[in-house]
Amino acid sequence: MKLVNIGFGNMVSAQRVVAIVSPDSAPVKRLGQEARERGVLIDASFGRKTKSVLVMDSGHVIWSSLPTEQVSARFGDGAETEEETP
Repeated sequence: MKLVNIGFGNMVSAQRVVAIVSPDSAPVKRLGQEARERGVLIDASFGRKTKSVLVMDSGHVIWSSLPTEQVSARFGDGAETEEETP
């Protein structure tokens, strides 16, 4: 099992991550609020601004203060990035 550091010494299992997304859109903010209400939100940002949201296969949602690009880079070879087109 490969563990990936998502900031402040917090680790997640790389195989269990479904998506790493930016927290800026309304649907992602709503996802975080619904996860909080269900009791499956994990705030690993240590009170700092949330810059990435990890969605796990168990339904848990994890907030991280690391930027989305930095978290995905820590996943190594398996991470694929796609540039936005205007």
